[in-house]
Amino acid sequence: MRVYVPLTLPGLAQAHRTGALGAGAFTAYAVTPGLREWYVSDDIEELEYAALSRAAAASLRLLAADPQAARRRVVVAVDVPDGAATADPDRGLDPASIGEVRVAGPVPLTGAAAVHADSGDAEADVAAAADALGAADTGDDDARFTVDGAEDHELLWYAVQEIPHLVD
Repeated sequence: MRVYVPLTLPGLAQAHRTGALGAGAFTAYAVTPGLREWYVSDDIEELEYAALSRAAAASLRLLAADPQAARRRVVVAVDVPDGAATADPDRGLDPASIGEVRVAGPVPLTGAAAVHADSGDAEADVAAAADALGAADTGDDDARFTVDGAEDHELLWYAVQEIPHLVD
């Protein structure tokens, strides 16, 4: 099963140092029954893109919690054995947890298929979105517009071998 792990650049650097994602169980995103119902598509590529987008939004939340991290969203796509990632059926349609899975970690970084990260051009919009996230959560429409501005930036694809260049 492919899961999408939200990180920050410091989190990616730590995973690179240790060779693993997570020190124990962790949250990731995947094509779950709830995501299929929410997205209403049978196209697996579209569904995986939706899971990646959910992970990018979770990465933004990690950035909001870590003001020292570079303002670039990071998502690692990694394959885990079936059964290693489980969705909570009680939260499947909760808007905040669509596509969310719990991975029994740690997961070797060697299982990663790719890293997706913002380019440097996105940093200003991602920084503004991270700063506006709290207000957006309380219903501020202007803040929501700012948060949505980060989503206008497509995450770039990087091979796993490029991780050292991303974290330097």
